[in-house]
Amino acid sequence: MSLFFDKKVLVRDVINFFDFEQITGNDDALNRWIVVPDINRPGFELSGYFKLTEPRRIVLIGNKEIEYISHLTDAEQYERYPKITDALTPMMIVTHNNPVPPILVEVAEKQNFPIFRTRLDTYRLTVDLISYLEEKMAPEDTLSAVLMVVYGKGVLLMGESGIGKSEAALELIGDGMAMVADDRVDVERVHNTIIGHAPELLKGMLEIRGIGIIDVMRMFGANSLTDKHTIDLVIDLRQYDGTQEYNRLESSTDYYRILGISIPKIILPVSPGRSTKALIESAVTNFILLEEGYDSSAHFRSRIYEHLLSENAKNQGENK
Repeated sequence: MSLFFDKKVLVRDVINFFDFEQITGNDDALNRWIVVPDINRPGFELSGYFKLTEPRRIVLIGNKEIEYISHLTDAEQYERYPKITDALTPMMIVTHNNPVPPILVEVAEKQNFPIFRTRLDTYRLTVDLISYLEEKMAPEDTLSAVLMVVYGKGVLLMGESGIGKSEAALELIGDGMAMVADDRVDVERVHNTIIGHAPELLKGMLEIRGIGIIDVMRMFGANSLTDKHTIDLVIDLRQYDGTQEYNRLESSTDYYRILGISIPKIILPVSPGRSTKALIESAVTNFILLEEGYDSSAHFRSRIYEHLLSENAKNQGENK
């Protein structure tokens, strides 16, 4: 497994995506790194309070900040702007298409600091910008597994090599399910969700022993493939062992951690003669029912209990 953290985004990448109007800074200024997926509304900094300030965040200047700046003297502006346009701060964005204060432009130009302007309101830009940065900087990992979409759930099929993960995927595709990735799944954490996708080189390809590599889309159509999906459930395929005790009456769910997030995991014993596809579909259906509050095992235990009570009452009646 290879794990990647501390990812960075260039100011240039953000500008190309959002198409902001550039007010200050030359082309070199666009090569500044953004390393924190968050923003700073510099109300305290504009008032002269700089303790506990995180200097590496993008600075947003909205209507409130513009109004506050209008009450600052020139001397106060010259004193405070350099600290929010320093070398560690990646960029500044003025929202609502507000005019950029002239002294701020002057200070930024001296430091070749990039300031941009947008018509977007501050709240909308905050949400969009943080979502964009979190996705671009999301921690990543690579898993040896198969990722399928079964009844709308992202199901990660794991297990030893040769256990039949790809063969099960082929059967599921033939039954109308969609594949995300075979053999290798690249995963990333976005907020508290794990999203999986196929590496570009392997996208849409499925390897079946004895057949070779097949092109899933050409063979089964566009609906058989999807680019990425959240991972909702892990199914660990294990070779059936007759000497091992398996839980027969409980809905047993464990957890598998991916990038710090716990994903529900089911251990599924497989063997020749058992339909792995049917087992996977049944496991996913039961998982969905559990999410909706229906526990088949609990319902069965309740039925047994009621039957025993009925039999006990019947026996007591016969003994009188």
